[in-house]
Amino acid sequence: MISLTFPDGSARDFKPGVTGREVAESIAKSLAKKAVAVALDGQVRDLAEPIKADAKIRILTREDPEALALIRHDAAHVMAEAVQELYPGTQVTIGPVIENGFYYDFARDEPFTPDDLPVIEAKMAEIIARDSPFTCEVVDRKAAKKLFADKGETFKLELIDAIPAGDEIRIYSQREWLDLCRG
Repeated sequence: MISLTFPDGSARDFKPGVTGREVAESIAKSLAKKAVAVALDGQVRDLAEPIKADAKIRILTREDPEALALIRHDAAHVMAEAVQELYPGTQVTIGPVIENGFYYDFARDEPFTPDDLPVIEAKMAEIIARDSPFTCEVVDRKAAKKLFADKGETFKLELIDAIPAGDEIRIYSQREWLDLCRG
């Protein structure tokens, strides 16, 4: 068993591999519905990530200060998915959260124009309305490189090469769309 210590100092034992979502559900279904992530020993983690060791845990909801960065992170992924659906062949490079929002760099033959923005926004709304969850999978370097090589994502191959040996390689996906992501 692993011991998870909550902000009030109470601790509960769980089976190794329990997820943040399962911990939240064990407290209250309403908390699980509000949860957007967990903080394990101060590190923000995906709700679906298995928890393998004793830790201090905090269930994060939209009201928590860290939530805005998480929401922006998800919005960046949705924007990248929208762009790739609308403009096939567009490559996704990087898309971090920044102080006042987020961005993604894209590689395509034609530049975007102001007229593209409402079209992208509408596609983003459509993707959000699908209500498809993001899933995370840790893959080995060879599998990650094959996945992005098959998609023609040369910038992702460069990013994979820059990941230090021994570091996890995470792939986040939403339905058929996927991206390399730190989480």
